[in-house]
Amino acid sequence: MNLKIPYNKDVFHIVISDKNLIGFKSRNFILKQDNEEKIILGALSNPVNSASLYEMAKGKKSACILASDITRPCPSYKFLPYLIEELKRADVDEIKIVFGLGIHRKHTRNEMKKLAGTYAADNCRLIDFDSKRCKFVGRTSFGTPVEVDKEVMSSELLIATGNIEYHYFAGYSGGAKAVMPGVCSRNSISANHKMMLDNNSALGRFEDNPVRQDIEEAAKFVHIDFIFNIIINDEKKIVAAVCGKNNEAFKEGIKIYDSIYGISTEEKADIVIVSPGGCPKDINLYQAQKALESVKDIAKEGGVVILVASCPEGFGEDVFEQWMYYAKDYERLYRKIMKEFVLGGHKAVAVSKLLTGVKVLLYSEFDRDVTERIGFEKIDDIQGYIDCQISKNSDLRIAFVPNGRFIRFVN
Repeated sequence: MNLKIPYNKDVFHIVISDKNLIGFKSRNFILKQDNEEKIILGALSNPVNSASLYEMAKGKKSACILASDITRPCPSYKFLPYLIEELKRADVDEIKIVFGLGIHRKHTRNEMKKLAGTYAADNCRLIDFDSKRCKFVGRTSFGTPVEVDKEVMSSELLIATGNIEYHYFAGYSGGAKAVMPGVCSRNSISANHKMMLDNNSALGRFEDNPVRQDIEEAAKFVHIDFIFNIIINDEKKIVAAVCGKNNEAFKEGIKIYDSIYGISTEEKADIVIVSPGGCPKDINLYQAQKALESVKDIAKEGGVVILVASCPEGFGEDVFEQWMYYAKDYERLYRKIMKEFVLGGHKAVAVSKLLTGVKVLLYSEFDRDVTERIGFEKIDDIQGYIDCQISKNSDLRIAFVPNGRFIRFVN
């Protein structure tokens, strides 16, 4: 079978015999092939447990739209014009778009324009989240201090946008995640993320996930008036959308997402080939690490995971980089994170734990020295490696996951 692997803004091909590939089971959801405009307008005309955006905006003079940053695959420029049109039709005078950076780097002006699109750039103020503007607004029942950018609090109408997909400890992206961690301080994010060490903080979990429930509580302090969330396919095309009241609309969205992308296998793999899905998910290792988490349960003990991630921006986060140089020593990192939770270090601990059970080969722009220092092995020829392994064992079982999808192993 000729297989395509996304890598940065391109794809490359490898060939693997069908008999060596593991099959996945899905829920056989049949997705209507509607055009994106029809999907967007259809969602806006059917808000979940909410008045329409136009009705909500009437009488308001200002609105703030929370949008995803450059590390996310959300094509905000596709739907923002429709939201802005509803606001303008309701005579909202001041519209601003705040990009949720969390602890990620700031954008250039051109990057902001590209993310929002020309229409939004011409009709709205484009603003990056700034932790220096954060204000304490309350504390969740989990003890998390909620410190939010004042730009988010200063408008009469707050709209949260994003795309729904699996998240390795928050359960799902989207919904209130636009607020926490999107526009909250490092202090807030650290308090929230330390709960990732709880066993219930896992992919595809919502109701009993402490990280996610803390996010939902945090968002209540800023009162999200309306959410607009999309679901995209592997080509980053919008295939579904939901809008309305958080978190009712969001929960409808995750039902749709699960019905499309909830896949499983009854067989574990000798080798797993996984890509985050190319740009922007492989912009750095901080983001690409999520792809490892999505497939960790389907690799055999002592097996091999090949991570295909360009990482043109390197590690992507300073603390993560510092901790990754000790990824070979899981016990050391675990003791360190238990003593004091450090944002950035949490991802290195997740990688380190994975390395106790499997070998990770990394196909990326990292040089060999750095790759090996962080506990991985550099691979330059995936096809050659696969051919060699199959020549040694013709019954080798291989899982191919080109877009970092969450896959459950079912006994």
